[in-house]
Amino acid sequence: MNEAFVYAAVRTPFGRFGGALAGVRPDDLAAVAITGVLDRAPGLERAAVDEVVWGAANQAGEDNRNVARMATLLAGLPTSVPGTTVNRLCGSSLDAAIIGSREIEVGDADVVVTGGSESMTRAPWVLPKPARPFPAGNLEAPSTTLGWRLVNDNMPAEWTISLGECNEQLQERFGISRERQDEFAARSHNLADAAWEAGFYDDLVVAVPEVDLARDEGIRPGSTAEKLSGLKPSFREDGTITAGNASPLNDGASAVLLGSEAAAEAIGTAPLARIAGRGVHALDPQDFGFAPVEAANQALARTGIEWSDVSAVELNEAFAVQSIACVDAWKVDPEIVNAKGGAIAIGHPLGASGGRILGTLLGRLRESGDRWGVAAICIGVGQALAVVVENVG
Repeated sequence: MNEAFVYAAVRTPFGRFGGALAGVRPDDLAAVAITGVLDRAPGLERAAVDEVVWGAANQAGEDNRNVARMATLLAGLPTSVPGTTVNRLCGSSLDAAIIGSREIEVGDADVVVTGGSESMTRAPWVLPKPARPFPAGNLEAPSTTLGWRLVNDNMPAEWTISLGECNEQLQERFGISRERQDEFAARSHNLADAAWEAGFYDDLVVAVPEVDLARDEGIRPGSTAEKLSGLKPSFREDGTITAGNASPLNDGASAVLLGSEAAAEAIGTAPLARIAGRGVHALDPQDFGFAPVEAANQALARTGIEWSDVSAVELNEAFAVQSIACVDAWKVDPEIVNAKGGAIAIGHPLGASGGRILGTLLGRLRESGDRWGVAAICIGVGQALAVVVENVG
């Protein structure tokens, strides 16, 4: 078996819903990320890319169903480079990296571009086809931005509740207070702001042409738990989850360049990290926020290391409450989790988030020189993914 390595990772700045990136199509966002990551490979002939594996949660509109192929063409790669699109909702681009790493390990590819994109702003409304001709009534046009739509009547009602209600139930299960959630959210904003100010993201983020957006649009410097405590609950009248302690709707793209060890010469640079372990877990749909616990535990077990060996964790912050629940269950030092800010501040454009956390994890290990890191992400409808990486840079 070959080993799979990460050679580069980039992303666009993440824009707010209806914000600076609202005018940019998702396939164009993807093309920017693909171009940006390949620019980090000075010796690589574009025709030497064996595959583009791309994540996207919403494919009903300008994503054009197979956004991987569309973005590959828009990025100017030769038409001989194939592309396939992965949809595991929030985990799509981390799943793309997992798939790409397996292709390399079994010898089916030497160089794979992975990543993901999402324009939640531009996600379309959809109309169901009528069951009979010439219906007399009106039709509802569900939004594809987030959550369930056109739900099958055979699905149990407890599975199809809103993402927010799922996490209010998680809060009740673990007794995680509103105060802890607001403190976690404020930390995310302040760490993200500090990381940008220190230049941490300068090499990880590529500009979107003709867009005036130098950094993530949703970061609120100077956030405090006290300020966040004034926001009203979003899902229950007496609830704990607010717009301030949950991830927002966003637009953006991320890309990761994977290759075999032998591909280093063709790529023109040394690898940054080895994909050392992978994990996937599923449970009841309403418990999705807690699924990263076992996914990460699986990935560590397959790597042959313990939590005590891990120096950096990137956990996608879908909600503060589920992030806290996962960190508590892992019994890791909270300070090693999302030390450069997380999705509550940076944003969560669904298809792009897995590549974003993987790239941030590599940047943290490169900065610290530590050996082991974990990237984990919860996924709606009760799933999660995790990847363990070993710093070799």
